[in-house]
Amino acid sequence: MIEKICESPSYGTIDFSLTNRGCWKSVSSRQRALNQSAFRTNTPADHKSFAMAEPFPLAPSLWAATAPPPVPTPPLSQSTKADVCIVGGGYAGLSTALHLAERGTKVVLLEAREPGWGASGRNGGQVIPGLKYDPDEIISMFGPEAGERIVEFAGRTADVVFDLIAKHNMDVPYVRNGWIQGAHNSAAVEAVHKRAEQWARRGVNVTVLDKTETEAHLGTRQYEGAWIDPRGGAVQPLAYARGLAKAAVQAGAAVHGNSRATKLERVNGSWRVKTASGAEVTADRVVLCTNGYTDSLVPKLRQTIVAPNSFMIATAPLPDNIQKSILPYGHASSDTRKLLLYFRLDHTGRFLLGGRGPFREPRSEADWSHLDRVRDKLFPQLKGVPIEYRWCGRVALTRDFLPHLHEPEPGLLIDIGCMGRGIGLQSAMGIAIADYVSSSRREALPFPIVSIKPLPLHRFHLAYVSALVAWYRLTDGGVKATD
Repeated sequence: MIEKICESPSYGTIDFSLTNRGCWKSVSSRQRALNQSAFRTNTPADHKSFAMAEPFPLAPSLWAATAPPPVPTPPLSQSTKADVCIVGGGYAGLSTALHLAERGTKVVLLEAREPGWGASGRNGGQVIPGLKYDPDEIISMFGPEAGERIVEFAGRTADVVFDLIAKHNMDVPYVRNGWIQGAHNSAAVEAVHKRAEQWARRGVNVTVLDKTETEAHLGTRQYEGAWIDPRGGAVQPLAYARGLAKAAVQAGAAVHGNSRATKLERVNGSWRVKTASGAEVTADRVVLCTNGYTDSLVPKLRQTIVAPNSFMIATAPLPDNIQKSILPYGHASSDTRKLLLYFRLDHTGRFLLGGRGPFREPRSEADWSHLDRVRDKLFPQLKGVPIEYRWCGRVALTRDFLPHLHEPEPGLLIDIGCMGRGIGLQSAMGIAIADYVSSSRREALPFPIVSIKPLPLHRFHLAYVSALVAWYRLTDGGVKATD
């Protein structure tokens, strides 16, 4: 039966209730070889094997090509002790490490690849405050007191990102001119008006646009209206992840890349985290932040999420006249479609577009072809502009489209589920987790701690999302060519 249809901020509307409840840059032969190698390493046939597949590499992305060099994060070479061991070097893990280290806590962070290698270094770079749900929905779900705390937390997540960039003088290209959400039909116009009104009641200086104003702000005639949230913006996401890693190291955290955690066990009141090299970390507490790249380290945790691939393309730098015709006021944008589209210009003047792709890892350039077509339908002025980068990464979606905090045993805290708003959400979550780990105060956490509950018939959920995405790609997400 249909239990709920939810609109994820970066993945769109997905019904999870099956039961009851790249880069091809012509200027570099080395880059071409890198990309072709990336496709050769990803051969699993379907969604059933996605968790075991070798993930698409980071190197072919635009972000890897334009980010500043990373701070050294050598592999863990010998066993060590710490107050807290963090597993996962994305925004959540790095922010937690930074804020714990600033408190004087001895922190060791283990990352399987390099910090920012997963979704933190692959996303669209859009910094969007809030959650999937509008404020009034949150109040209804959690009650007035707890609900208002969550709304307040969610409303300031973008502030956290830009404050951290400034505080630590990070080498991160960014803009903060707001986020604009385009309404793709008349029903969506009503929805964005309600959303804007609810945030306006809480003091946000929102702007509501009619169709003509929306066209002027976006540079496309595809939308019937929009609203602007001035709190939003955009960053170079891998540069930001590397900035967090550098800040954490400077604060005293030990950050180790290429140090996959392979075993987690409790021994004599402490936690022991074993890595692939055999080196171990013994710690009083463990924080696990692996999101869409979660493996089997904690039993059944991977089955609590669906982790679809989000695909992106980036053009060559646009000629001045075209660049001025698209998002001329410097907004980042995503829309209200069931499987939404998100787009913006980056700091090099390239046009970036993201959307759904195959659930499996990509096999060839053709897996991005639907985004090529959508680009030309949304922005006909881009026809003929070459696409120089193609890449993808996984988004962690929970059943209720909320972040989940788990504490299956004393001293083990798990944070999972970003729903496509991970830059702000998980940066702020790291502050809250550091507070909780240091104080054990439940009220430090913005969300309740819940038990680990795998999705019933998890494999069928994967099949369902795969079929939905296949339909989306065949229909170009419902985008029609304009006259």
